[in-house]
Amino acid sequence: MIEARHLRVLRAVAATGSFSAAGRELGCTQPAVSQQMKALESSVGTPLLIRTGREMRLTQAGEALVRHAAGIIAGLTAAEEEVAAIAGLRAGRVRLVSFPSGSSTLVPTALAALRAAHPGTRVSLEEAEPPESVDKLRDGDCDIALAFRYEGAAGVEEWDDLVVRPLLRDRLVGLVPEGHRLARAGSVAIGELAGEPWIAGCPRCRGQLVEVCRREGFVPRIDFATDDYPAVVGLVGAGLGVAVLPELAIESVRPKGACAVTVEPAVRREIVALTLPDLSQVPAVAATLDQLARAAAR
Repeated sequence: MIEARHLRVLRAVAATGSFSAAGRELGCTQPAVSQQMKALESSVGTPLLIRTGREMRLTQAGEALVRHAAGIIAGLTAAEEEVAAIAGLRAGRVRLVSFPSGSSTLVPTALAALRAAHPGTRVSLEEAEPPESVDKLRDGDCDIALAFRYEGAAGVEEWDDLVVRPLLRDRLVGLVPEGHRLARAGSVAIGELAGEPWIAGCPRCRGQLVEVCRREGFVPRIDFATDDYPAVVGLVGAGLGVAVLPELAIESVRPKGACAVTVEPAVRREIVALTLPDLSQVPAVAATLDQLARAAAR
């Protein structure tokens, strides 16, 4: 194996014509230069220098190696500088995948703070609901996945192979039209909405809604289903049904024509940021996780 330090010594010998002069240029002793040249010749398996008295000249193999050495050393120097920049958060890239209500609430605050602190770090954002977002992380298609799972849900997804950064617990909130009989109620038992038409959200949220209603003794009549939270709010505001949405979703949408009510029993989802163990050691990824945690704590 050819080592970069040996190539630097070879270039110095070629430029100065002797081991002693190369040693002075490199700040080391003549025996040290000689030892490194022997090691390099042993690595390549052929002589690189012809010793004639006090002078040195390159063999054909030595000339070829010196020609390539400049590019090799320049490339290594550039790589060292780039790695140092990434390690020092002067540069770096983070691929973030988030579910929509996280994208509109936690992510903007976190990324604005990250850019202010480390302007050289670039973050790309893609939207996906779990478990798709978690699959993207495991497949190497992103560095951080913002995800959620419902407390007490059957078949809860396991994240034992991932680094889990807890962010917050997000309670589901009821949403009814402004003129609804329960619009001014402080707290509503979900069973009181048994006969209502429902607007359901993403597949995971839809499944959770059906399960919660089943435990309360009824099956919800789902008239509309959409992953778009503003669409859910619009449908409720138009008087077409009721819904339950996470607080984060309500926070990100102005509920025109709709009223939020507390729903009992309380249903919460755990919001987390996930990454792989090795990625958690990357400075840009660690800094992004920190900013997501700070955004969630506000």
